[in-house]
Amino acid sequence: MNITQPLSGSHLRTYNTIFQHPISHNLGWNDVHALFRHLGEVEEKPNGNLKVSRNGQVLMLHPSIAKDVETDELMGLRHFLERSAQVPDAPKESVAQWLLVIDHREARIFQSEVSGTIPQRILPPSDEADLRPTARAKDFSRGQEKPDPNVFFTPVAEALKAAGQILIFGSGKGKGSEMEQFVAWLKLKHAELANRIVGTVVIDEHHSSDGQLLAKAREFYARTAAPGNGSQTLPQPTSQPTT
Repeated sequence: MNITQPLSGSHLRTYNTIFQHPISHNLGWNDVHALFRHLGEVEEKPNGNLKVSRNGQVLMLHPSIAKDVETDELMGLRHFLERSAQVPDAPKESVAQWLLVIDHREARIFQSEVSGTIPQRILPPSDEADLRPTARAKDFSRGQEKPDPNVFFTPVAEALKAAGQILIFGSGKGKGSEMEQFVAWLKLKHAELANRIVGTVVIDEHHSSDGQLLAKAREFYARTAAPGNGSQTLPQPTSQPTT
């Protein structure tokens, strides 16, 4: 038996009595309480119960009118000591897998690919000072403007800083694709963040619900996590954002 605290004297005798064969019938509660205070933490509740905590395991002891521990109670003590003998392994840090869905109308950032995740929405600027015409100045008219990339993309990049892996969904190609424009801008402005992009996927986002988008993201991450499949990053855009 692996004991996390060294035992000696009365504590060691109490411990050995709990695991004694045949079962002992003269184990006192006072000795048990003293042992648990030595091995873990004991908290007395308002109703008289004692909450014993040790290595992530919890045992609740109820007040007993008997001086000695009964057989079924002793078995509970034995099982608790066995369960709590080892310090639990620290959980492995998981990599946050995020999804960015972006077009010229908005950016939606899902901080997980888990179903039901609510996205953070970032809208492009509405002030004319932050808009640029898509064609020649004489052809400029409301509805043909595009947001300045620095004004629109900067808050998106800030919101992605906590992401571990980033999957991006978008529509269109080349200069008509906000997704490709964002990735190209990110490579220029935030190379470290750009390196976290694991894939860019062209989809028909306007006819896809959040649930359908998350399902596609889960499928992508599951496929890339399969044995033998490295990070399947799709070809990156060659176009550069217009400044």
